[in-house]
Amino acid sequence: MKVRTRKNIRTEGKQILSAQIVRGLNDKAYEKRKAAALEVEKLIREYSASKETDRVRAILDKLVQDFAYSVNANARNGGLIGLAAASIALGPDVAAYLDDIVPPVLACFADQDSRVRYYACESMYNIAKVSKGEILRYFNEVFDAMSKLAADSELSVKNGAELLDRLIKDIVAEQSTTYVSILAHPSLSHDDSMGPVSMPRTTAFSLPRFIPLLSERIRAKNPFTRSFLVSWITVLDSIPDLELVSFLPDFLDGLLQFLSDPSDVKYSTSTVLANFLAEIREAVEVKEQQKQQSMKNYFIEQQKLSETASDTGESIKDGDGDDVTLVKSSINSADGDINWDAVSLSETEGKGKGSWVPGQGVIINYTRIVEILMPHLSSHEEEIQATALKWINEFITLAKDVIIAFTPQLISACCLPIRTVAVEVNRNLYKLILETPTNTNPSFQPPPYTSNLSSTSPVDSPVLLTHMGNHKETNSINTLPSIYEQADPFDYQETVKALVHQFKNDHEETRVASLDWLLMLHKKAPKKILAIDDGTFPVLLKTLSDKSEEVVKRDLQLLAQLSSSSEDEFFTRFMVDLLKLFRTDRRLLESRGSLIIRHLCLSLNSERIYRTFAEILEREEDIEFASNMVQNLNSILITTPELSDLRKRLKNLETKDEQMLFTALYKSWCHNPVSTFSLCLLAQAYEHAANLLQSFADLEITVNLLIQIDKLVQLIESPVFTYLRLQLLEPEKYPYLFKCLYGLLMLLPQSSAFASLKNRLTSVSSMGFLHLIPKSTHTTDTKRSTTKAAPTKEDGIKFQDLLTHFRAVQAKHEKTREQASQSPGRLSSSQVARNRHGRSRDKSIFPSSNSTLSSSTHLATNKHIGSNSQSSPHSGTSSGITSSRSKRRPSAASNTSANSDHGGNSSSRPQSPPINNKRSTKK
Repeated sequence: MKVRTRKNIRTEGKQILSAQIVRGLNDKAYEKRKAAALEVEKLIREYSASKETDRVRAILDKLVQDFAYSVNANARNGGLIGLAAASIALGPDVAAYLDDIVPPVLACFADQDSRVRYYACESMYNIAKVSKGEILRYFNEVFDAMSKLAADSELSVKNGAELLDRLIKDIVAEQSTTYVSILAHPSLSHDDSMGPVSMPRTTAFSLPRFIPLLSERIRAKNPFTRSFLVSWITVLDSIPDLELVSFLPDFLDGLLQFLSDPSDVKYSTSTVLANFLAEIREAVEVKEQQKQQSMKNYFIEQQKLSETASDTGESIKDGDGDDVTLVKSSINSADGDINWDAVSLSETEGKGKGSWVPGQGVIINYTRIVEILMPHLSSHEEEIQATALKWINEFITLAKDVIIAFTPQLISACCLPIRTVAVEVNRNLYKLILETPTNTNPSFQPPPYTSNLSSTSPVDSPVLLTHMGNHKETNSINTLPSIYEQADPFDYQETVKALVHQFKNDHEETRVASLDWLLMLHKKAPKKILAIDDGTFPVLLKTLSDKSEEVVKRDLQLLAQLSSSSEDEFFTRFMVDLLKLFRTDRRLLESRGSLIIRHLCLSLNSERIYRTFAEILEREEDIEFASNMVQNLNSILITTPELSDLRKRLKNLETKDEQMLFTALYKSWCHNPVSTFSLCLLAQAYEHAANLLQSFADLEITVNLLIQIDKLVQLIESPVFTYLRLQLLEPEKYPYLFKCLYGLLMLLPQSSAFASLKNRLTSVSSMGFLHLIPKSTHTTDTKRSTTKAAPTKEDGIKFQDLLTHFRAVQAKHEKTREQASQSPGRLSSSQVARNRHGRSRDKSIFPSSNSTLSSSTHLATNKHIGSNSQSSPHSGTSSGITSSRSKRRPSAASNTSANSDHGGNSSSRPQSPPINNKRSTKK
């Protein structure tokens, strides 16, 4: 038998095609080429009818080699129309010849001549119309060619490509899931096991083979190509059995980029993504319904088995049936829980597909999808960012375990205040983490998150391994040791790092949200986060300098929460570092010092805070800072309502603990003479206060010291020292009180404060109470109680030692000033610093505007200070020093100060003995 070679076939083709047909196919005129094609069609019909396949192949080979691959454009056009005519003539038998017909036509799709490209579209249209489902064997090649022609510059070519595109879409929609090629099954270059359970495996169209091409073409930038791709994704997604959503991670990243397109592609892409999200939601609901049905069926079967066993009196053995084996394989050996997903999957095996249910058999790789969404959360394109946030928000409900693993990476995006969606994501993620059970065993902390595909959640791991074809690993998931099942899925350390990083964000809302997260996480697992040595604590301290008051309050709340749940070592270090921060940042001390200390006293034990501060300041080497700090602490102690309980404890000094508290504060308060004196007044240690005043004579009376005394006089007129003013009515019981106040009066220059204190003292002495107090039993009891309490106080507090300590501390301050005065450079800088802080303390001696006093204290203090509203404390003090002003001020200041007493009836009280005598004479 003679072997037929391609050369022989080509020779036969030349003999079969007449010279007229060849000339017609090469002609420039379309009509002549069409007529020649009709002749080719007749020949093919004849040979096909007579089963002369060799002659048919000879003609096709002639059309391909001499025409379709010709260098002459007209010949290529003739070859294309001839191949189309041959396909029409072959009809249903064209499937056997498509390997010869389709490749040369596809090659002409990239021809330089636009007319050739157009006729290639026309030829492929006719071929596809005849071959129908068989053309799906070449779907990838046809799709790739059409995607390029969608952006063609020639309008006629684009129109021809659109016609072909519509036909191919119709064929795919109708036959992609059902048509099986009449030839041998195509070899799959892609692992078909990636597809969903419901997808057929033997059809001519293979979605797993198409997905890599789609993943490549999805990166296109041309809007026409993007529109073409979106339209095809829509078509494929509308075919139920294909389950395109299972392959979503392969092209989701590029699809999200389409949202930045300025054309209408953006809107069609949004619709497609919304459909995908709805399908995922639907798949989760179906899975949940199947799980519930499996549980119901399981318990029904168990009930039947138990009834049968009780009736027969026999026990059920392991080998009695498949149901028992199924139940055993679905029970977790670690804790006895039933894997209902395994039960529902096993129940459907061997029973056929049954009726199709939307979402059934869909495989969703949540981990890969979230990994793709993560970079887009920080996209500069608003639409892309909003869509990514919307998907994450949905996944918080649909895939909780996966989202929990990604929480550290989601923090930076969900704390954004600029989008309503971000706020909602933050709220839902916050709620999810709050409701997630915490593993109390710290040894089961999960490893840090990596972006590899292997880092999937326990729920998602079988899905991912099935998707990759690793069935053995999937089966081994259920046999993991119980220690891994008990591991905490939430990575606290990485989450804290991400939250702390948000402290640098420019948006106040973001910083506040980050601190709220830290507060929640510390309440949830105090032993797992924010250790004293993890580097977070210094950042929290630095945040106290934030310009936002809300941020500072949240930060203080977190620091207080950390201190209350930690050991004494943490609290002490916190106080040390806080004072160190105040030492290095004096502006923070002046502007926020009162707010910080008051808030801490409100959240923690105020006595513990003041005791610790006192112990640290007693050993402070920077004595100038110690003096400033003591002055601030003393002002807060006397004026703020948060420290009212501490003031009450200091007033009595009856118990040993109260006496120890006074002693601890006193030793550090010695850095500031006026603060020490005011502490003694608060503790009613008037005799010791009088002795302190004697030591004031040895001190350098500076402007700053006079300003502090001026302010102390104002505080004496405030509600805090109401008890002190009332004690002036009992001179026999509190004799040293008069000595203290008169000594204070002698220290003051002729100023408004001098006049105020003088009027207070003269108003008491002029009332003649000294001889009106009856010498009754009450007085005797009072004396007895006084003499009884005094030894107790003397026994507990060694005032003489305290006075010696005060003089030693002040001597150290005097020595420092002398050393500074010997160096002119140091003198100027130190003096300037002290003057600056002195002026700033004029404003900060009372709590700052950020930390408002209680209404009663604030109003009462302002009522008195109102008499000095025309001049600052500096001017008031300097006026007392300047002789020209001091001579004119006392009388006016006396009247003003007398009228400012908070009794409200100052007009009825005598101001001084001479004036009172005159008024009584007139009356």
